[in-house]
Amino acid sequence: MKIIVINGPNLNMLGKREPGIYGKETLEDLIDYIKQKFGDDIVKLEFFQSNHEGYIIDKIHEANEKFDGIVINPGAFTHYSYAISDAIKSVSIKTVEVHISNIHQREEFRHKSVTANACLGQISGFGFDSYILGINALINLTRLQ
Repeated sequence: MKIIVINGPNLNMLGKREPGIYGKETLEDLIDYIKQKFGDDIVKLEFFQSNHEGYIIDKIHEANEKFDGIVINPGAFTHYSYAISDAIKSVSIKTVEVHISNIHQREEFRHKSVTANACLGQISGFGFDSYILGINALINLTRLQ
């Protein structure tokens, strides 16, 4: 099984941006954490991060031919990117939306996701483990088919 993990805007600033919410660990720490949890015999993982909506859309489109699943943290695009939502809907692979923080306990504008409706589900509030739960969900759903 091959899964791509896509991170949106400002996730490259993990460890520096609002450490009270996101912690002191970096994006590289997140990637290392995920790799430690899954061996190549379980799942092949690729990682992508961009602060640009169009690049994220292009990566979703490219993923359709190369991957079995997407785990995406759209960052702030979660709340207003109908273009990313449409991109997820345009591909035939399973997608899970994840967030490090519990977006429903934060500012009101963060409570609504316009991308979650294009995904199988949304996982938030479990820190880096949100990604682990998302990857496990994709693995388990694939096994059930």
